[in-house]
Amino acid sequence: MGILLLNTNKSLGLFGTFCIGAGSMISSGLFVLPAIAFSATGPSVILSYALASLFIVPALFSKAELASAMPKAGGSYFFIERSLGTLPGLLTGLANWFSLALKSAFALLGIGAIAKLAFPDLSLLQVKIVAISFCALLTIINLTGIGSVGRAQNVLVGIVVAILCVYVFMGVGKVDVLKFKNFLPNGGEALLATAGLVVVSFGGLKKIAMVAEEIDNPGRNIPLGMFLAFSTVSVLYVVVVLVTVGLVDAKDMAESLTPISLGAGAVMGRAGSVMLAIAAVLAFLTTANSGIAGAARSPFAMSRDELLPKFMQKSTKKTDTPYVAIIFTSGFMAFVIAFLSIKNLVKTASTMMLVVFVLVNAAVVVMREGKVQSYRPVFRSPLYPWIQGAAIILYCILIYEMGLLPLITTGVFGLIGLGWYAIYCKARARKQTALIHLVERVTSQALADDSLESELRKIVHERDEIVEDRFDRLVKLAEVIDIQGPISSQEMLAEAAKRLAPRFEASESDLHNLFLQREHESSTEVGEGIAIPHVIIDGEHLFDIILVRCKDGISFSTSATPVHTAFVLVGSRDERNYHLRALMAIAQIVQEPGFKERWLESTSPEQMKNTMLLSKRKRAKETD
Repeated sequence: MGILLLNTNKSLGLFGTFCIGAGSMISSGLFVLPAIAFSATGPSVILSYALASLFIVPALFSKAELASAMPKAGGSYFFIERSLGTLPGLLTGLANWFSLALKSAFALLGIGAIAKLAFPDLSLLQVKIVAISFCALLTIINLTGIGSVGRAQNVLVGIVVAILCVYVFMGVGKVDVLKFKNFLPNGGEALLATAGLVVVSFGGLKKIAMVAEEIDNPGRNIPLGMFLAFSTVSVLYVVVVLVTVGLVDAKDMAESLTPISLGAGAVMGRAGSVMLAIAAVLAFLTTANSGIAGAARSPFAMSRDELLPKFMQKSTKKTDTPYVAIIFTSGFMAFVIAFLSIKNLVKTASTMMLVVFVLVNAAVVVMREGKVQSYRPVFRSPLYPWIQGAAIILYCILIYEMGLLPLITTGVFGLIGLGWYAIYCKARARKQTALIHLVERVTSQALADDSLESELRKIVHERDEIVEDRFDRLVKLAEVIDIQGPISSQEMLAEAAKRLAPRFEASESDLHNLFLQREHESSTEVGEGIAIPHVIIDGEHLFDIILVRCKDGISFSTSATPVHTAFVLVGSRDERNYHLRALMAIAQIVQEPGFKERWLESTSPEQMKNTMLLSKRKRAKETD
């Protein structure tokens, strides 16, 4: 199953990418959750936030690697579907959509709750009407295109961060150290459990990956935007919670759902409380805003892969905005706001997020160990594979700690996904994934085809803005000879002549003699296990190439080192200039770090070609 490569408007730069991630995290995790966490672990809630930020690092590394390699709409869904298969991908896409939409709806209800603080006579229905009204407003913003989302996000995040910085600056000097006296009242187990609770505050990072297709220079801006957003928010969480714990009495801290406003009131009076209430509203807006943008990309991406009905991928012609997926997501959020109690569902959504984190770390392992040649991440996770293995164990422990009800609800959600897969998706399932590549390495090459390699190559070309030149086109059409066992150069050239002769309507023996004569004049073995046999033939506008690999070595008489790689070139006299350009292109390719390893590890002709097609050589601008 192929992928539709859209001509997207890549309107999100580094700052916009940062704001999508930061704005998604600075929300209820900072303005509501500290009070709940404080009631569980006391002043050590500060350490809980610090630990939670450490827990998220493996998922951050893995997501940054996968997104830099595959900057496509859908984020974790796309990574996992291409690595682990259709069913895990489907469940991931649905879980991502469900959790993001649900948390965005919760943020909008937070706006309604703050409105009730300002207008105590508001009924529950009126609070929900306020939330749904903001949902409609943000939907309109998203429908104008991701650039509008980014611009709105930039302004909102900038204001929120500025207000929080003022709060920290004003409050840090008035912190009462005596409030930290009973620092760990409930022991280390409560501290760890609370860290597992607040780790969900960092879930907004996945929204960057979900809009990756619309980020300019994704190889740089996605990982850098993720790291900047994570670092900024981690520091803000710790210092804001530290100042708040040092300003607010323990009893008030544990009972309030607006602890930061209480802290601001203690420092700056009512003006401070109002200022932080405004910051909270803006934070909820940024979460809901980016939540609609990110969540909608899951059904959009799944529709492109035929796992959801085709109408979900409908986009505007001008901005490529997936308007059907956005309206569907916003409608679900409005339904949740109007009719459902979402307290337990938010916890369930957090459980699903941790499940996705497990799968994301597994996806990195499968992509690397599957030796997919077109998998070319710009950022590579450090400490691989140890950090991924430890993360999978850690996240499984945290999932267990979430409790029975979220696990049951998540299981029911999974069963619904399985039913949809059996009814609608099974016949459309992809036959090629990185997992198949991994299995193929230890079983039979007949299991794998080259569809994943081709798709990822197109993604890398799009990501790096590589424009194919004539040499790329020649390589794509080239015949590949993969020789088993050692062989002499004469035998290899005879086989190459046999393959090339029909293309030029030439005599096989004459062509073979030309190769032997060229080798007699001077060997075409150029060192490092590489040879470039090349000859000139009669005719006009003729040029072709054959790629040869022999793991056991081709023996050239002038070298004691066996040749593993040969590029056989044949061209007419009027193509002599291009002949030189082709030799220069080959020289650049073979000098790339890792070329030899990738070439020898390739398990198919398509993989061998991709080692050349994905090179960062300087490409010619001619169109011939």
